[in-house]
Amino acid sequence: MSHQNTIARPASTEGIGLHTGVPVHVRLLPAPSGTGVVFKRIDLDGFPIKANAKNVARVSYATSLMRKGVLISTTEHLLSALAAAKIDNVFIEIDNLEVPIMDGSSLPFLRLIQEAGLKQLRAGRTYAKIIKPVEVADGAKRIAVYPADDFKITYRIAFNHPLIGEQERSFSMNQPGYELGIAPARTFGFIDEVEMLRESGLVRGGSLENAIVLTRTGVMNPEGLRFPDEFCRHKILDLIGDLAMFGRPLVGHVVADRAGHAMHIALVSRLLREKSAWKVVRYRRVVPAKSETPAIVASPVS
Repeated sequence: MSHQNTIARPASTEGIGLHTGVPVHVRLLPAPSGTGVVFKRIDLDGFPIKANAKNVARVSYATSLMRKGVLISTTEHLLSALAAAKIDNVFIEIDNLEVPIMDGSSLPFLRLIQEAGLKQLRAGRTYAKIIKPVEVADGAKRIAVYPADDFKITYRIAFNHPLIGEQERSFSMNQPGYELGIAPARTFGFIDEVEMLRESGLVRGGSLENAIVLTRTGVMNPEGLRFPDEFCRHKILDLIGDLAMFGRPLVGHVVADRAGHAMHIALVSRLLREKSAWKVVRYRRVVPAKSETPAIVASPVS
């Protein structure tokens, strides 16, 4: 895609926060080129917080933003949907401190963006093309990004649970499939940890309507899983949202092994420090001969 995008018209939704349990309204609004993704706390006179790595505050059980003491929590599902829909610029009005959890996936947000429609802007869209590997490791956990011709994710998880075990999945953002294969994947947690989390002030809004809850041998949700590897798919969903904090789309292959929000953001921060690992490019369409397939190539930005 060669141009920046915003949404064509406003769209709104509401729900409750997963961790706070408070009701919250969200409204998406068109924004001009170069704006990026900007949250506005309308309960605090429209205080703006841009979705970028500099403003990331907490990354334990969700990715939260903070600026001058003002917090917006659990941003990753909405950011994932915006990235998948190729929305570069948008204002997000929110009247409380946590983005609503909806059904625990990014699909309701993707539907909201589709309702708003896509508007192409005149400014060109730029990408960060990875030109040398960058890796972050913490014991057995690791995440890395390698040079590639498009944006691809390979994610591996391992949990000592009969429904999870070891799962691995790859997904390319330049291919269709996010709406059907990634967006519906829900967040998940273990019933044995719920009381501990609530004592820590978390998951106060959690329920079987907005999360997969695992017992020691199965799930409590009566409808079961949406995919056998829904857990791994949701990790890909989260990673797409967290990588949006970089500020421009990536062209590279991200490989994650038992990572999580903290390592996702650590990779973003490492990339922002190691500017020699990537270059800014524009994508342009090459008109092929009749017998050839259309191609997209990267052009450096001068």
